[in-house]
Amino acid sequence: MTRTTNRSLARRAFSAVASAALVAGATGVFALTPPAAAQANKIAAQANKAAAQADTAGDIAQAVAALRAIGTMRADFIQTDANGGRLTGTLTMKRPGKIRFQYQPGVPLLIVSDGASLTMIDYEVRQVQRWPIRNSPLGALLDPDKDVVRFARLNPTGRPDLISMAVRDPGHPEYGTLTLLMLRKPSAPGGLELDSWIATDAQSRRTMVRLINPQYGVAVGDSMFRWTDPRQQSHRAG
Repeated sequence: MTRTTNRSLARRAFSAVASAALVAGATGVFALTPPAAAQANKIAAQANKAAAQADTAGDIAQAVAALRAIGTMRADFIQTDANGGRLTGTLTMKRPGKIRFQYQPGVPLLIVSDGASLTMIDYEVRQVQRWPIRNSPLGALLDPDKDVVRFARLNPTGRPDLISMAVRDPGHPEYGTLTLLMLRKPSAPGGLELDSWIATDAQSRRTMVRLINPQYGVAVGDSMFRWTDPRQQSHRAG
């Protein structure tokens, strides 16, 4: 894959990530008359619904707590766009709100959040683009002021060890949606390990980032989230 193609893939993916404009019934033993049976079924349905809502709220609360329990993290990643284009790199994260996507050699792009803004630096064309964290799908992951519980919903996965949580602000559909996939793992912060996420922008463009071998509690200095402005001097990401 050529350098130009890799750069194009990364830019398309970033546009998706940082778009600015983020049950069971019951069977009784005793015979019931139709009105009584209907009332019993209604009560059972309400109880099942309440139980399901309680389970959902519990899973969402656990997922949010697990995300906020990540102090620092470093992981390799595989990024896949809607067309199947793949890029790799290293992700470094530090709370509150800091993240760095260092792409594979040959991709002259760097994506950094300093806690306030998400910035893409293109060292090939010497261009810098910046978005407020709160205005991007990644706000659910990075913005400490984001009320994730308020905007989150669970997606069915069919797997007891996997939680899929979609975060979308209905008042700001232009921010897009972030779907977080988390595996139950006792050794991970909060008992859940962030496996991957899917960022969907307002134009329904999807980008998936899967984390490989995440390491928690690693030493990460704030200098990791600084960058050289290519508009002032020539410099390559890296």
